[in-house]
Amino acid sequence: MLPDIDALLRGNLLLSALRLSDQAVLKPHLEVRELQRGELLFEAGEDVGFISFPLGQCVAALVIGLQDGRAVETATVGHEGAIGGVVSQGSLPAFSRAVVQVPGSVLRIEAAVLQQIKQTSPGLRNLMTRYSDCLLAQVLQSVACNASHTIEARCVRWLLSLQDRIGSDALPITHEVLAELLGVQRSYLTRTLRTLQEQGLIQIRRGRIIIKSRPAMEEASCECHGAVKRHFEAVLGAVYNASGTLVSLRSTPVKGTQLCEAV
Repeated sequence: MLPDIDALLRGNLLLSALRLSDQAVLKPHLEVRELQRGELLFEAGEDVGFISFPLGQCVAALVIGLQDGRAVETATVGHEGAIGGVVSQGSLPAFSRAVVQVPGSVLRIEAAVLQQIKQTSPGLRNLMTRYSDCLLAQVLQSVACNASHTIEARCVRWLLSLQDRIGSDALPITHEVLAELLGVQRSYLTRTLRTLQEQGLIQIRRGRIIIKSRPAMEEASCECHGAVKRHFEAVLGAVYNASGTLVSLRSTPVKGTQLCEAV
């Protein structure tokens, strides 16, 4: 049975925000892939041949590997975005690796094909440029956060970011993976999580972490989570519901430049 591409498009905020004419051009070139936790979309130094659009709860992290064997997360991408060279002129070497943290589906398209389509679609080109700006903001804020804030605040920021993308209080993340993404030893992270649990912010379960109070978590987080969220709202027109979860894109960004037609 062939997948319902129209239904799948609605699972990614970027794709669903496109005008119908742009969606129609993209659809013949999109393919569905099921991804498992830990699967690599690309490795550092590899040519990025495909642009992937996570669907639903699928989440991937852009990770920088260090010479001492550690790996640190620089950005998290879920159904609000895309993974790969979204504004490049085709296949270019990746600077980071992209690894799946929450399994699920993606729609992907060849980078060269997307580049050709962007040449004929100002709306698609504008959308990808705006998203690239938001992704860069996330990376820059992550750099500042890692350099300036405590492990407790950084941990809370990352958990809130994951909750934004999967829309659930139960976060399917292990201590080992979270420690790697934050660039700390597992024993150190375990103590940090225990402290957050004692404060009533989270509940630790095997293979997952449960958010007990979103408002209390936001209060405990550093300013970095809110800063990135506000930039998404201003530049890309992301609309958040009461729990903070990404739910849609406005057709007209705050600055007044049309992003796409309402569909």
